[in-house]
Amino acid sequence: MPSLTSAAWTSVGKKVLTAVTGLGLSLFVLLHLLGNLAYFDSDPNAINRYSHFLHNLGAIFYTLEFILLVAIVLHIILGIVIYVRRKKLRPVEYAVSATRGGASKKNFSSKTMIWTGIILLIFIVIHLQTFKWGPGVEDGYVATENGEELRIDGKPIKDVHQRLTEVFKKEGYVIGYLAVMIFLGFHLRHGVWSAFQSLGANNPKLSPIIYTIGGIFAVFIAFGFLFLPIYIYFFV
Repeated sequence: MPSLTSAAWTSVGKKVLTAVTGLGLSLFVLLHLLGNLAYFDSDPNAINRYSHFLHNLGAIFYTLEFILLVAIVLHIILGIVIYVRRKKLRPVEYAVSATRGGASKKNFSSKTMIWTGIILLIFIVIHLQTFKWGPGVEDGYVATENGEELRIDGKPIKDVHQRLTEVFKKEGYVIGYLAVMIFLGFHLRHGVWSAFQSLGANNPKLSPIIYTIGGIFAVFIAFGFLFLPIYIYFFV
């Protein structure tokens, strides 16, 4: 019998792994969006406490971060491998390429998956550099409450609220962020449906429902992330 590794690297195995990692990352994106809602709490420190709580999980947090990193790297590698293989099988595109529905669901989202994926990868690095690896407590981003440093367990916590406000007041970052979130929507639009297809949910009656749900999810995520920078830029 083939080993688990060799089975995973078959054509079907790669599609399944891409689907699983893709759905896992979609879940993370949803949770990340819901976490951002803490910014709108009447208490500016709500998102600061939320961020501190996550980082204070210790080994659990770092384990989840590692799993997330593995999922991202694996998803990227598999996506590139599948794209290259498809190009080798069809090195020249058809002279006429039209958007069509049916079983293939071929459209702008499906035809740009590799490119929107690359854009999202670049964005992830910039986003981490801006927020996670960016300035923190040691650089003066210390949360305050009633005019004094907000401390938990005797230690000052990072003012994530201030950092978000500061970054999303920059026109260039906001425009770039909005563009990337639109690309994220396109990526999810096809990715969610394709993932379920790869996992066997290709029943003629079920497939249109999943396709619709994937579209609604993509719009919800894209516009959900768009709302925060627009709100901060114009109203804060």
